[in-house]
Amino acid sequence: MTTTSPDLTTTAGRLADLRARLAEAEAPVGTDAVEATHASGNQTARERVLHLLDKDSFVETDALARHRSSEFGRETDRPLTDGVVTGYGTVDGRKVCVFSQDSTVFDGELGEVYGEKIIKIYDLAIKTGVPVISIHEGAGPRVAEGIVTLAMYSRILSRATTASGLIPQIAVVTGHTEGVHALAPVFADILVMVDGQASLHLAATDVVEKVTGTAATPADLGGADIHATTSGTAHATAASDTAALDLVKELVGYLPANNRAEAPRTDRTEPNSAADAELDTLIPDSGAQPYDVREIIRRVVDNGEFCELQPTYAGNIVTGFARVEGRSVGVVANQPTEVAGCLDSAAAEKAARFIRTCDGFNIPVVEFVDSPGFLPGKDQEHGGVLRRGAKLAYAYAEASVGKITVITRKAIGAAYVLMGSKDLGADLVFAWPTAQIAVADAPAGADKLPIDEDAYAEKYLNPYLAAERSLVDAVIEPSTTRQRITEGLRLLDRKVIMTPAKKHGNIPL
Repeated sequence: MTTTSPDLTTTAGRLADLRARLAEAEAPVGTDAVEATHASGNQTARERVLHLLDKDSFVETDALARHRSSEFGRETDRPLTDGVVTGYGTVDGRKVCVFSQDSTVFDGELGEVYGEKIIKIYDLAIKTGVPVISIHEGAGPRVAEGIVTLAMYSRILSRATTASGLIPQIAVVTGHTEGVHALAPVFADILVMVDGQASLHLAATDVVEKVTGTAATPADLGGADIHATTSGTAHATAASDTAALDLVKELVGYLPANNRAEAPRTDRTEPNSAADAELDTLIPDSGAQPYDVREIIRRVVDNGEFCELQPTYAGNIVTGFARVEGRSVGVVANQPTEVAGCLDSAAAEKAARFIRTCDGFNIPVVEFVDSPGFLPGKDQEHGGVLRRGAKLAYAYAEASVGKITVITRKAIGAAYVLMGSKDLGADLVFAWPTAQIAVADAPAGADKLPIDEDAYAEKYLNPYLAAERSLVDAVIEPSTTRQRITEGLRLLDRKVIMTPAKKHGNIPL
């Protein structure tokens, strides 16, 4: 059987030629690579985009792009797309821009045209005010193309910086991502990694082995579990690339298109009076007995649905998205089941980053407070707890979105100051009758004053002294918490705040 070339002197021939080129772009290095990808249990770069976006909504850009390099015989090896699929489409009807890196083309190495395609899609997203969703898998610069590849990285990181706070950026790491290639996904507001497959690290494994004399693997240096539990770089993990993309679809629903828009609202849900009533008995009688703060969150938010971020990192603070009366909110809460809810370096930094994300995209912040203060210790002090604690104070004080605080139990010392206090910038502060708002706990307070612990606790470990001084707006029955938060958020929709003119503040990074 012979294959004839289309007659390019005719319209039909030219259409056939276009269709052939686009078909080639769908498998730029051949069908064997596609089959190998499927055999590994993964989707191709293009299939990932199609899985993410609404059916038939993907509009591809630069599908016919090829590299321009002629060094080292590369002029004879010029696959279409040049290793990255770019374009735009919709997720649940909302416009997004997207790029998906293809590790089957030159092992995922970035070249000049590859970089130009990403820069172009960033520019389009910034101009049109829509989120960027990026899918990462690559092994650094394409050495054969020289230093221009490094310039492309610089331009990509510059675009990601420009986009920061303007449009949401969500990154998914699906495979091995190394070197300068690994920096871009960390710029994202939310980073998702695939368990058992994704890795993210700056140093190459062979360099680590040469310098340290210790064998290293991508998983050792920066696997999904490392970044989800130890470094705090990943916000979430997923069992597969498709599961990661499904999570991204959910996350997009909590975020606005850009910093001047509002997150989409769902239909209002009727309050659950049974769940509200359960809040009255949720706090244990003993102050030393823990409880899971998620049980409070689920009883307050719509349908008990809470999309937690970084659940396995700094577990003493809980962060995530939920809805109240259909409105997207960011939740920050101390977790009494972990080190009694004490703050530490990691928790402070985790909360600060999340608060800044919410503030950047007009998402009000609701805090649930139960913390006896900061975790003491030499490791904490040497690890920069002061600087990181200052980040939390800075992020909360700077945030201009609506801010509501609910003190459920302990708000002692520095924890009171940093966890959404009235004078740090909370718009509304509510305390439960179980709240203990004080400078110190009973042992420390009694040690400083001519009073025993029981008398100190009776006099100072309650919410009423704070209420007398208007440091809380009301002491409320726990069962009314959802109603108070709902009414507060309705009011804060109209919040207007004027800030002093300045280039930017200098957060203690």
